[in-house]
Amino acid sequence: MIVYALHCACGHDFDQWFDNMADYDAKKTAGIPCPSCGGTEVAKAIMAPRVGKSQPAPAPACAPGGCGGGGCPMMM
Repeated sequence: MIVYALHCACGHDFDQWFDNMADYDAKKTAGIPCPSCGGTEVAKAIMAPRVGKSQPAPAPACAPGGCGGGGCPMMM
């Protein structure tokens, strides 16, 4: 599934989900109605990519006998 930001000739912006790019092309040919005005002169709007935030690396596990010796990274 892919979501496209769409823009109609009347100036309305809306999002719509499609199975893939070919699904968008097929529906565009048939006419995608704007939910605000019903117009079918619709084009893809400029979109920013949705990139998720990176996750911090997990803390290293302590040795089975404990962190003795002062080498524990969690003690700093």
